[in-house]
Amino acid sequence: MIENCRQRFRSLARPEWPLLVAVLMVASSCVGVRGPGAASDAGQAVERQVTTAPQGHILTNTGVWSPDGEWLVYDIREEGAVFSGDRIERVHVETGEVEVLYRSPDGAKCGVVTYSPVAERVVFIHGPENPSEEWSYAAYRRRGVVVDVTGVEEPFTLDARDLTEPLTPGALRGGTHVHVFSGDGQWVSFTYEDHLLAQFDQENEAREVNLRNVGISVPEGPVRVSRDHPRNHDGEFFSVLISTTVANPAPGSDEISRAFSDAWVGKNGYLRPDGTRQKKAIAYQGLVRTAEGEAIPEVFIADLPADLTRPSAAGPLEGTMTARPRPPEGVLQRRLTYTGDRRHPGLEGVRHWLRSSPDGSGIAFLMKDDGGRVQIWTVSPNGGEPIQVTRNRWDPQSAFSWNPEGTRIAYAMDNSIFVTEVVTGESRRMTPRSADAEAPTHHACVFSPDGDQLAYLRHVEGESGRYLQIFALKLPVEKPR
Repeated sequence: MIENCRQRFRSLARPEWPLLVAVLMVASSCVGVRGPGAASDAGQAVERQVTTAPQGHILTNTGVWSPDGEWLVYDIREEGAVFSGDRIERVHVETGEVEVLYRSPDGAKCGVVTYSPVAERVVFIHGPENPSEEWSYAAYRRRGVVVDVTGVEEPFTLDARDLTEPLTPGALRGGTHVHVFSGDGQWVSFTYEDHLLAQFDQENEAREVNLRNVGISVPEGPVRVSRDHPRNHDGEFFSVLISTTVANPAPGSDEISRAFSDAWVGKNGYLRPDGTRQKKAIAYQGLVRTAEGEAIPEVFIADLPADLTRPSAAGPLEGTMTARPRPPEGVLQRRLTYTGDRRHPGLEGVRHWLRSSPDGSGIAFLMKDDGGRVQIWTVSPNGGEPIQVTRNRWDPQSAFSWNPEGTRIAYAMDNSIFVTEVVTGESRRMTPRSADAEAPTHHACVFSPDGDQLAYLRHVEGESGRYLQIFALKLPVEKPR
């Protein structure tokens, strides 16, 4: 294909053809086509701009497609601004039709929305209504809200909040973030920070401090709380933390001070070495300290029991006024990677969330190779040595996703969209290389449910200004090998 492109370039680059036009035409026909309604030959990728409104459009790093693959859901925050969006929208990929799914009341803001993989439901972050100087938007002052896209059910709050004693099991005391449905659409994961502990700046024997953790909401509610605090509220799901963190991890240990960037493992969990299935598990980055005291992220996993409502010997699910909530009975947190002795230890690269293959056999993450280049790697949920997937010349520039078959991973790199075959490590450039100002952004690169399309963002300059717009890339049909 490369030689064919070179021949076409030579035939086009005649005196009567400006060189720039020739280069652009060849690049478009060789690796992809950009623009709505553009025609393509078999084997070409076709890129279309899906949104055009003069406003922000932010895709979450996963769960942006409707189950039927016809709609993309997003929020309208402006990039780089404080949490600023007041509504959740979706756009029809083929027609460009836009629907408002939710509009925040009373000055509240909303964003970071994801779709259920099996139902017409979305979930997103909701900030405080009537925000004030004492209670403005913060990581520990937000909650999850679920909206039925069909409009049959009323929107409801996912996680309850209780800030006064006696604290309530199943309720949290802070804020949740990046809500993602499990593969069966029944449970919802999130990251969490604690309002009660955020007032303390140093941990001691009498009190703990706020640390980022990972939690799960399950349909075992509703959870009703006392209204003796103006910011208490009920929740329809039962919510717990499943990660275990400490403020000062012992050097060289498996203790972590932060759990973040989580991902469900498999659509239906994963197979253990003995052939039995762990039906629900969540992977996340955990911040450890090496033997030398350096803080680095590693890959962790928490195996989850079927019942998350039972407290463990570690402490109450709801915590105390001076101690964070404790995971339920049966939750097992395990460390999967040990990279402290590598030339470039720890997970690195653009901000990314772990992503599991659909069958749960591999958890993908970013880490530098020995030459200092960031590559995609995978590790088994059962442990073992990480496997290097890519051997690229450039660092990935975005979050990434797996296709439904678990054979390909897509991401932005070198100002283009790339797709890598997981087994061979072959990476293919699917779009022409863009100028920096128009390059695919770091936010997302997400496969559609059928694996035929990718959704991502670019900045587009228009008459009203420069805005993030949603693009969809129709991938070429793969020929049998």
